[in-house]
Amino acid sequence: MTNKAVEQWIEQFNVSFTSAKSVDLDSIFQEEFLWRDILCISWSLNTFETHQEVLGALKQNKAAFPLKIEGYYDVKRADGVVECFLDINSGIGRGKGYVRLKCGKAWTLLTTLEELQGYEEKKGERRILGTRHGAHKNRQIWHEVKQAEEQALGDTEQPYCVVVGGGQAGIMLATRLKKLGVSTIVLEKNKRAGDSWRNRYRFLTLHDPIWYDHFPYIPFPDDWPVFTPKNKMGDWLEMYTKVMDLNYWTESRCSKATFDESTQRWEVEVMRKGKKLTLQPTQLVFTTGAYGPPKGIPIKGKKKFKGQIFHSSEYQDGRAFKGKRCVVVGSATSAHDICQDLWECGAKSVTMVQRSSSIIIKSETLLEYGFGELYSEQALKNGITTDKADLLFASLPYKLVPDVHREVYRQMYEHDKEFYDQLQESGFRFDFGEDGSGLLMRALRTASGYYIDVGASELIIQKKVKLKTGATPERVDEQFLYFDDGSKLAADVIFFAIGYHSMDKVIEKLISKETAEKVGRFWGIGSGIKGDPGPWEGELRNLWKPTKQSNLWFHGGNLHLSRFYSKYVALQIKGRMEQVKMKPIMPS
Repeated sequence: MTNKAVEQWIEQFNVSFTSAKSVDLDSIFQEEFLWRDILCISWSLNTFETHQEVLGALKQNKAAFPLKIEGYYDVKRADGVVECFLDINSGIGRGKGYVRLKCGKAWTLLTTLEELQGYEEKKGERRILGTRHGAHKNRQIWHEVKQAEEQALGDTEQPYCVVVGGGQAGIMLATRLKKLGVSTIVLEKNKRAGDSWRNRYRFLTLHDPIWYDHFPYIPFPDDWPVFTPKNKMGDWLEMYTKVMDLNYWTESRCSKATFDESTQRWEVEVMRKGKKLTLQPTQLVFTTGAYGPPKGIPIKGKKKFKGQIFHSSEYQDGRAFKGKRCVVVGSATSAHDICQDLWECGAKSVTMVQRSSSIIIKSETLLEYGFGELYSEQALKNGITTDKADLLFASLPYKLVPDVHREVYRQMYEHDKEFYDQLQESGFRFDFGEDGSGLLMRALRTASGYYIDVGASELIIQKKVKLKTGATPERVDEQFLYFDDGSKLAADVIFFAIGYHSMDKVIEKLISKETAEKVGRFWGIGSGIKGDPGPWEGELRNLWKPTKQSNLWFHGGNLHLSRFYSKYVALQIKGRMEQVKMKPIMPS
């Protein structure tokens, strides 16, 4: 379907971005605009808000010219805004985009680089043959060739990239890198791929729906459960590493990493199945999760306590605590899941200790209002594929998300008002974020303090799980947990679902304190909201893009984030391997 406003804007855009000298931003953008760029002109992740920022990026990266929009599709019109997907070609490769026009000019623009020219993935017509036809003496079959390559890598040959962490983020990134011809080794501490899921608590099931969670290249089957159980996810990861032919080292830990400024390479000390060895990659990526180690349990008298005290990361199975008086400190996802599992498994009593307010959203409501338009069976029927959904999701700059989501969460509240009234009557403290913008913004800002209700909230409402609020645990004696308000609770078992340290603790331990300080804060967008101090960055700190430490990267997040951003981390690493003449625009 053609659209005159879009075609006129594209024509003006293409004229303007023929070269650095021809750029005319006034003819392209509204006076107030947001341009979210993923690699196209910034060779990093940036959201530009001013002409000066855009011109600065273009000045640094003239290789991006000419930047040309070659096509558009799926035009929508609503409330004076015309929007559509874009096909983009730049001086270094091909990409996708999404634009929202007001009065013929761009209000928001997303540009992404999807492939580097000359270094495309070996797929479709470029796929490998898999054999050599004809008669060959002493032929090595495919399996033997693969085995020889695996044995050489890390021994007689060094990988270009080492990925520390073999969960979904590491596996997806390694797969993308393999498709681009980047030699990569994944280090996984567990015995099997997928054990990072299998080893977690028995009750664990994903709270995000299947349509949001697909892997690149191999989507889940169409009869896969809406919410994936942990062991099923573990098996999928194990299958995926095999099918994708990854160099995946199990029972392998990174014990130390040192960067050599003179060679621009890392020395990564590895303990692999009890043997020490050293790898020398150029690029080092941590995919160990958004957090560092568990926070210490902040109470006195632990040695006196006759029961058991655990961090939530140690929790496995509620059946071990049948008939016990259980206290769970915390009120986010892990705390709720543990409380529900303990109650279902027959604990004598379960008490949640809530120290601060949490965002609570009913799962069914989130499916309808939060995921439905992009990630659902209905979305698929409407022509919204996973790739389209991901672009749409990424196309709304973080600065605009709070205003959009405040209205969504107002509707959610009205939809479930009876539920929230009952939850409030129970004494549970909930909110929708300091500014009412809900779960996604809380996740982006602090990655904590929320729960998608799959049953635990009903237990709290019905007082089957008891609730204690307004007090902080201070100490224990032989059988009681004491609080700062002078109250106490009898307990046989206490679980502290109090979160984790930041990723900088991992860097401090494995590399150095100086490197951790150099890299700086991890996660958050600089919103100025509690737990996410400014200055404003507009993108997640130190994730999926270059850091201030040369050749050091961080990649992670949930399945959706790992899927989408793994492509762009892989492209950046491939670009460095091939010496693409682009310079990353870093936060000021």
